[in-house]
Amino acid sequence: MHYVQNASFPDLAYSVAQARELDRLAGASFELPGALLMERAGAAAVALIRTLFPLAQRIAVVCGTGNNGGDGYVVARLLAEARREVFLYAPDQALPTSGEAVQAWAEWQAVDGQMSVFDGHLAEVDLVVDALFGIGLTRAPQDQYAALINAINAQSAPVLALDLPSGLNADSGATPGVAVQADYTLSFIGLKKGLLTGRGPGLVGHLRVDDLGLPAVLFACVPAAAKVLKAEQLAHWLPRRARDANKGSFGHVLVVGGDEGYGGAVRLAAEAAARVGAGLVSVATRPAHVAPILTARPELMVRGVSGPGDLDALLDKATVVVVGPGLGQSAWSQTLLAAVTERGLPIVMDADALNLLAQSACVLPEHVVITPHPGEAARLLDMSTAAVQADRFVAAHQLAEYFQATVVLKGAGTLVCDGPQSLSICPIATPGLATGGTGDVLAGCIGGLLAQGLSAADAARAAVLLHALAGVAAAKEGERGLLAGDLMPYLRRMVNPG
Repeated sequence: MHYVQNASFPDLAYSVAQARELDRLAGASFELPGALLMERAGAAAVALIRTLFPLAQRIAVVCGTGNNGGDGYVVARLLAEARREVFLYAPDQALPTSGEAVQAWAEWQAVDGQMSVFDGHLAEVDLVVDALFGIGLTRAPQDQYAALINAINAQSAPVLALDLPSGLNADSGATPGVAVQADYTLSFIGLKKGLLTGRGPGLVGHLRVDDLGLPAVLFACVPAAAKVLKAEQLAHWLPRRARDANKGSFGHVLVVGGDEGYGGAVRLAAEAAARVGAGLVSVATRPAHVAPILTARPELMVRGVSGPGDLDALLDKATVVVVGPGLGQSAWSQTLLAAVTERGLPIVMDADALNLLAQSACVLPEHVVITPHPGEAARLLDMSTAAVQADRFVAAHQLAEYFQATVVLKGAGTLVCDGPQSLSICPIATPGLATGGTGDVLAGCIGGLLAQGLSAADAARAAVLLHALAGVAAAKEGERGLLAGDLMPYLRRMVNPG
């Protein structure tokens, strides 16, 4: 997904039920009937086509039988009226079934619109408009529906999806079967939460949203499912520092981890904590890692620890503890984790700290952030990774409730959940971050922001946003070959928003 970083991008994302309620209220309370909204949706799509594809003359429009198909029929009619050559396809040449869509189909017929016969291939065109499935899809597309989706993906023309790529679940971001790979997606009325996480970011292409002219007061009537993290929020979380500040003003982060052979993980987490502004950063690790870490980054304070007793003095000085990067699952690892959790300091738990937590429950302090990737989340919830990915929103809420913690569920469209009514989505994603060590960097960022006085939830939100923005900036030099350490200079830039 290509994230548009501007103030016009929506701040909120909606579930299917909430989107339908917005649609219902538009008609019931604001005299904006479904047929009018469908006409506006079609007009918005055609306006976007004229902007993005002004030279496209041959255009295929693939319509389903519901309201999404109705939007497609409006698009087909308006394109035909603009003298574009339109090839309209429907599965098994089925006609619309909903009232507004039937009207849109009749108006298409009134301009002598014809339906093209689908023989397994689409005509050679300059653009494909996907209006096959809308927000109601909950199961895998079958038969000609699946065949049409496969045909869309097989042809070479760009694809514009109306509302969402067909085959994508608008609530969960999962794909129960085949799904359209769009180059552009135009979401109508409100942003659907499934567009932003799971498989959504990989399918939507460039994401645009059009509210179809609905009054702003309407959106205040329907609570949204999630907030969307935006770069503009960083200035709120990261105000300018007082001119008389000192290192003691910005907290002391202790990073605990780095079992034999894993010293790089604690080094990355510790440097990230320093790069986002923690005043002091210490590392507790295996003695063998002390010299290499100090040689690479002398600003860190590094101590070799043989057991929990060696942690006492370090914990006495710490404001926040980041535990887990490279921690391992040995007896040494277990005793250090127990010593950290018993102290009651704010904690960021990552990597092997989460795997140990999944094996044996422990009492967590009041301010704790857990940062699982889908596999770790699956172990914590005693389910499969596929089940987590099938509905990341449900998994994030379950983790937050069970552990009474702020949860950062990592992956494309990272989620931050700190309560039943509090969930944020980061819409910024890059495959450049799919490399070892970037999770350690994120854990360090959260710890560094916690140390500076942000709440656990705000530290998690700000760190996820910083990490994603730094990843996108670093990936401009190439997504392949990006290393976790490459994020450091970009973190410093992003953490000083101006």
